[in-house]
Amino acid sequence: MTRLKSVRALLFAGAAFAGSTALPATAQTAPAPAPAAEPQADETASGEIVVTARRREETLLNVPIAVTAFSADRLEKTGAVDLTDIQNVTPNTTLKNARGTNSTLAAFIRGVGQQDPVPGFEAGIGIYLDDVYLNRPQAAVLDIYDVERIEVLRGPQGTLYGRNTIGGAVKYVTKRLPDSPEASLKASYGSYNQADGIVSLSTPIGSLFKVGVAGARLTRDGFGRNTNLGIDNYNKNLWAGRGTIEFESPDSRMSLRLTGDYTEDKSNARNGSRLITSLLTNTPVQSNPFDTRAGLNTPKQNIQAGGLSMVATGELSDHLTIKSISAFRKDRSFTPIDFDALPAVDVDVPAVYRNEQTSQEFQLAYKSDTLNGLIGYYYLGAKASTGFDVLLSTTLANFDAYTAGDVRTETHSIFGDFTYDFTPKLSLSLGGRYTWDERRSFIFKASYFGLTSEFGGNPTIVGAPSTNFNGTAKFKRFTPRASLSFKPSADHLLYASYSEGFKGGGFDPRGSGTSAPDVNQDGVRSYQEIYNYLLFKPEVVKSYEIGWKGSVFDKRLTFALDGFYSNYSNVQVPGSVGCIIGGVQSFCGITTNAAKATIKGIELESNAVLARDFAGAGSNVSLAGTLGYIDAKYDRFIGPTGTDVANVRVFQNTPDWTASGTLSTNIPTGPGRINASTTLSYRSLTHQFETASPFLDQPGYALWDANLTYTFGKGRYSIGVHAKNITDKHYKTSGYQYISSTLAGVPILNAAGRYTPTLGKEGIATAFYGNPRQVFGTITARF
Repeated sequence: MTRLKSVRALLFAGAAFAGSTALPATAQTAPAPAPAAEPQADETASGEIVVTARRREETLLNVPIAVTAFSADRLEKTGAVDLTDIQNVTPNTTLKNARGTNSTLAAFIRGVGQQDPVPGFEAGIGIYLDDVYLNRPQAAVLDIYDVERIEVLRGPQGTLYGRNTIGGAVKYVTKRLPDSPEASLKASYGSYNQADGIVSLSTPIGSLFKVGVAGARLTRDGFGRNTNLGIDNYNKNLWAGRGTIEFESPDSRMSLRLTGDYTEDKSNARNGSRLITSLLTNTPVQSNPFDTRAGLNTPKQNIQAGGLSMVATGELSDHLTIKSISAFRKDRSFTPIDFDALPAVDVDVPAVYRNEQTSQEFQLAYKSDTLNGLIGYYYLGAKASTGFDVLLSTTLANFDAYTAGDVRTETHSIFGDFTYDFTPKLSLSLGGRYTWDERRSFIFKASYFGLTSEFGGNPTIVGAPSTNFNGTAKFKRFTPRASLSFKPSADHLLYASYSEGFKGGGFDPRGSGTSAPDVNQDGVRSYQEIYNYLLFKPEVVKSYEIGWKGSVFDKRLTFALDGFYSNYSNVQVPGSVGCIIGGVQSFCGITTNAAKATIKGIELESNAVLARDFAGAGSNVSLAGTLGYIDAKYDRFIGPTGTDVANVRVFQNTPDWTASGTLSTNIPTGPGRINASTTLSYRSLTHQFETASPFLDQPGYALWDANLTYTFGKGRYSIGVHAKNITDKHYKTSGYQYISSTLAGVPILNAAGRYTPTLGKEGIATAFYGNPRQVFGTITARF
């Protein structure tokens, strides 16, 4: 009840702020400078991208942070479809679909992230939709439509962005509504019967208001087939929409933006492909890696997600601007997860994820000739729950190891960050955030015969529940940031920074109370012993960074080079294993803070204009490149047996090398302009888990893309052709493995020379793959 009152109070405060800032606006008639807000365009007249990495508008050259920015124009010309499409041209970054879904995001930057999407585990990368933090990874693979730009901030962003941004942040910024009526249409068609349609409409209403709507229908046949169920595998069937109302006072001092969005994904469950012959039925491996024999189809996959946000801005004076960001979001994902990818009921998992969040942020920004910055307050109240049956092939028919978790989060923080310019060349930035986290968790595990009622069954419970736990934990942390910048000239920036990131702790939502050690050897597992076993502590990253951004040769060559060194402590290492509960095989989670690591690396982004005006005014040829190197090593990793196994542990989803090169040209042709580009990207050996796996680890690979776009009618119309993964490279992005192995990940063979399963009977080594070759055309019209 207390939490509900606090949520209501904060929402009413946000609404009251919006009303108080909007009402007096009409009474003011004196002209004044426009307040700081998201820019109408994301590029300056000189072509420099404007970003808000420090919560104020700055060009990339002036931001002492490692940032990669993608303008709407660049995203359109490269045929980007969703958020995962930008990972190959962003150094030391992984953005991918989490195993069996189209819409759950697994994000890693500089070795920090979180692969497991169940409640209780928080992502190490913050995803922001128009400055609203998305608390859960479900429905976070954002489709690209009606977008202004996307920013990827690398390194801890704990001061200005706060919650769970210990590795970095990704900002998805939608378009502001234009000043005149506008309509745009985009249609795409291509391989695998890809058929996409996007419509956007907007118009002013009087002199104070603008309204806009945008909708997307995105479909595609499967890359493969479920040969058992006779349905597509890796298909897409999605609806998405967004509506916006904007208000701006006549003097431009007050503004209000209301946005609502909704997405429904009815794609088939994405099932993996087996990598080994099944151990029980000797079913062979399929030749097409996108095919599957999965038998589980209950519940039908369905993801629904949406939210509302209200951003109110008021310029109190020429120096002070106040801003309120109020938001509510909710999503629900039904999904069947077939671990063994076979018709047999052998580790089949009907699952549901439910998430809800309410957030409120207030910012007071100050600007002057020498001092710029802000102070603020942030609140998040969230609840996340999951239920999943684990149907196991045991001596007991229809055996179900059921697990449910419910996590309630309440967090408050105060923060500030200011930059003082000692001279036009020398600046110092200082900031900090103090965060209070409270986690309340309910964890329930029991064994049943048959599906639980959550998935349409009427089961019989087997004995008493093995875990029925309620626990509360509180965490708090101050995360500072300091940055010293020096500009020897207008075209160069040198900086050195220190920053910290903090990710809250919690309780393992799949943990089993029966696995807790009997510390005092009294024969009874007490509540405190179970509490201590299920609890894991917050993670902390302390990062040092130096960088150099510049442009030379009349901006023919621009570059951003940085090096970083991070200490990563209390690393949360979640996992799941086969276990024995009450003498019967079951499924348990194991999460520890047993690791400490050192991460260091370099990143380079550059763009060279090789030729200008060679085929008429405005023609050019350019070469853009990115390079990332990361050396991530565990200094300590205490395994379940109490032994330090750091020498045989690796960082997941963190290739040592990432690189890309893009050659592009713009040529005026008749009444329009041709843009052609081709990109070659490379990622070195990638481990899927903290233990090396000969089944799932992906050796280094390269991808080749190409794009051709013709724009005419003063930019109002365009026709494009896009080719992705031209060489049709098959590469693994994730998977499941339950095969007995050594501490170093080497499979252990039995006396018959076969693998030994640790969960189920068929042996689980199942992989998911990145998209195969795709070619599609696009037509865009703006009116």
